[in-house]
Amino acid sequence: MDKNNIPIKDMANEDKPREKMLDKGKKALSNSELLAIIIGTGSQNMNVVKLAQKLLADANNSLVELSKKELSELKKADGIGDAKAVSIAAALELGSRMWAETRNSDKSVIKDSHSIYELLASKLNESHELFYAIYLNNRNKLICYKQISSGGLTQTSVDIRMILKNAVECNATVIAVAHNHPSGSVRPSKEDINLTKKIKEACEIMDIKLLDHVIVGEHSSSNGNNYFSFYDNGML
Repeated sequence: MDKNNIPIKDMANEDKPREKMLDKGKKALSNSELLAIIIGTGSQNMNVVKLAQKLLADANNSLVELSKKELSELKKADGIGDAKAVSIAAALELGSRMWAETRNSDKSVIKDSHSIYELLASKLNESHELFYAIYLNNRNKLICYKQISSGGLTQTSVDIRMILKNAVECNATVIAVAHNHPSGSVRPSKEDINLTKKIKEACEIMDIKLLDHVIVGEHSSSNGNNYFSFYDNGML
């Protein structure tokens, strides 16, 4: 029998993901073994561990890349149907939310571009453009943040009136905005520059301070801080 198709029940206990976790704890498992537990069963041609390894390999062995895959992409793998694809996506989304919660727990004051990036980097880790507004009081303490729009791969339509309407409703006196570039490049486009100018002009009319506009690139960047700040670059 091909080793790729050895049923889990016939594997040694130390090679079975569930038994290994029970015996050695969750830290002892590899990413593929943890993913195998989520998937549950393999396909006709490979056991669940090999299936998990293949899914990760197809995502360059990156959980970040795997989390970006749509359900339809996950289902292209042999043995992955609706239920397994949903389970994988749900588990990765929980991980993303936990990361955001951990990073943001002590970040109630938004004072600069880095704190904006820290707040929204995980939210903007998507394959399509998203635009967020952050609402602050006069001491730059976070009131809330809201997604303003969601667009295609290259652009998104931003309703400036909605940004200001939200600011009035939550009594914000300071706002910051951020969006992502799915391409990974953080260089602002002409449209980004024009939009920032329009938002700033609208804020001035409402006596609201625009703290910054941050463009977020690839979240898994090697330097960990792949973003562009209009304020830091003297463009605000």
